[in-house]
Amino acid sequence: MYRGLQVQGSGAATATARAYVPIANSMDVEFAQISDLGRVRQGNEDCLGCVLPETPERASSHGWLFAVADGVGGHDLGEVASHTAVEYLLEGFRGASAAESHPALLERLIRQANTRVIDAGHAASLGGTRMATTLVACALRYDRATVAHVGDSRCYLIRRGQAALLTRDHTVVNEHLRLGLISPSEAAESENRHLLSRSLGSELMIKVDVEEHQVLVDDVLALCSDGLHGSVSGSEIAAVAGNGGDLEKAAQRLVDIANQRDGSDNITLQLVRVRGIERVGMYRGRPYRLR
Repeated sequence: MYRGLQVQGSGAATATARAYVPIANSMDVEFAQISDLGRVRQGNEDCLGCVLPETPERASSHGWLFAVADGVGGHDLGEVASHTAVEYLLEGFRGASAAESHPALLERLIRQANTRVIDAGHAASLGGTRMATTLVACALRYDRATVAHVGDSRCYLIRRGQAALLTRDHTVVNEHLRLGLISPSEAAESENRHLLSRSLGSELMIKVDVEEHQVLVDDVLALCSDGLHGSVSGSEIAAVAGNGGDLEKAAQRLVDIANQRDGSDNITLQLVRVRGIERVGMYRGRPYRLR
C-alpha cells in the first residue's frame, strides 16, 4: 500500500512503483523519480512528491498525482518554499472529494499552496522573508492527464518517440519572446533567462495555468526542474525515456547527461509511463465507462 512518496535532501535518490495489481480496462501507471544535487550546489532546494491510489477503486475515484517544485531564496529558504508547496498539494489531493474535477482541484490547491508559502516566509523572520518556488503538477485519472503549473518547471508528453511541451515557462525572457520583443537567439543567450515572471510566494494572487490532455497507453509524462531542461532538450528526453525501457535507468541517464553538460543547479525529474487506461465519457459532469 502506498500513501505517497517524497524524495528530498542531498545526494540522489530514485524510486519506482506500481500502485496496485492492474485489472483490465483500468488506468495503471509506473514511474521513476530522482532528485540530484548537481555538481555545484551544497543543498537541494528542489522537492518532488506523489500520491498513489491504494486500490483500483481509489484510482477511479481520485487517481494519481505527481509534482515537482524548484525553490528560490537561498539560505535554505528555497527548500522551505518547495517543500511547503509540495506537501500542501499532496495532503490536499489525498483529502479531496471524488466529485471535484482535477482541473478545478489543482487550481484550487496551488492557489492555497501559494498562500502557505507566503505565510511560511513571514514566519521565517519577524520582518517577513522573501522566498518562492516553482511548481508543476500532473494528476492522472481515467484516460486524462491534468497539468497545472506556475514558474518554469516543465511537463513533457512523450508519445511515439516525440516530446510535446505541455507547459509554458513563466520567465521574463519567455514573455518577451512570446511578445516578439526579442529573438530566440537573444532569449537563449540572455543572462536573465532564468528570472521568473510568476512563482508561488511572490504575489498574494497567483494565476495558475491548467490544461487537460488525453493520454494513450505507453505515453510517458516527464516532469522536471530547469536543472534538467536547461541542458537537456525535449527531443533528448524523449530519446532516452520514450523507448519503452526501464524508467529508473532512463531517469538516471538523463540526470547524468545534465551533470556532464552543466550541473550548476539541482536536477529533479519524474517519469510516469501509462500502462493502461480507463476509457470514459462524460454525462452531466459525471464519468461513465465506455465499452
